[in-house]
Amino acid sequence: MRTLYHLWLCPFARKVRIVLAEKKLPFELEIEKVWERRDEFLALNPAGEVPVLIEANGEDGPPLVLSDSAVICEYVEEICAEPGLLGAEPEARAEARRLAAWFDQKFQREVTVNLVDEKVNKRFLGLGAPSSAAIRAGHVNIATHLSYVEYLIERRDWLAGPDFSLADIAAAAQISCVDYVGDVPWEDFPEAKGWYARVKSRPSMRPILADHIPGIPPPKHYANPDF
Repeated sequence: MRTLYHLWLCPFARKVRIVLAEKKLPFELEIEKVWERRDEFLALNPAGEVPVLIEANGEDGPPLVLSDSAVICEYVEEICAEPGLLGAEPEARAEARRLAAWFDQKFQREVTVNLVDEKVNKRFLGLGAPSSAAIRAGHVNIATHLSYVEYLIERRDWLAGPDFSLADIAAAAQISCVDYVGDVPWEDFPEAKGWYARVKSRPSMRPILADHIPGIPPPKHYANPDF
C-alpha cells in the first residue's frame, strides 16, 4: 500500500490526492505537522515539506520515497497511463504542464500564501495576527486569476483543452484551499464558478471537500457541487 503524507490545506498534497483518485490508485493518508520538524519525516524529505509519497516496493526492496507534487504527479502518470491527465499530443501536454505550473507557482505565491497562509497557517505556527496588507493583495490577485480561468473556459471545455487534465487539478487544489476560508468571489465570475462546479462533482474531489480543520469550519457552500 502507498502512503501519502499531507496537510489539510496544502494545495500540493491536494493535487496529488486528486491525481491518485483519478487514477483509482489506493493510498493511505498520514497527517504530517511539518512545523514539528520530526526527525523521521525529515529523513524522508529533508526539505520538511508535504506531500511525500511512499511506494511499497515488495518484500525484497526498500520503499520508494517521492517528494514535490510535480515529481509525484509525473511519476504517477508514468506508472498508470489511464486515464491520461496530460493529454495525448506534445502540444496538449505542454499546455497542461504550463497551466499546472501557473497555479502551483503564480497562484500559490499571489493568492494562496496571502489568504490561506495568513488566515490559517499563521495560527498553527504561532506567527501572530494575519497581515491585512497581504489579505488585501490576495483579494486583488484572485480576481485576476479567476478572470484568466474565465478566459480559458470561454475558449475550451477544460483549462488546457478538450479534456480534464493536470491543469484543472492544480487549479482546483489551490482554489479549494482558498474557498475553504471563504475568499473566492464566485458571484463575480460565473464562468469560473461553472468550471469549478464541474470539478467539484468529480468523485476524486469528494474526500478533499470532506476535509474539516478542527475549530475552523468551511463556508456552507464549500462541499456543495451546486454551490
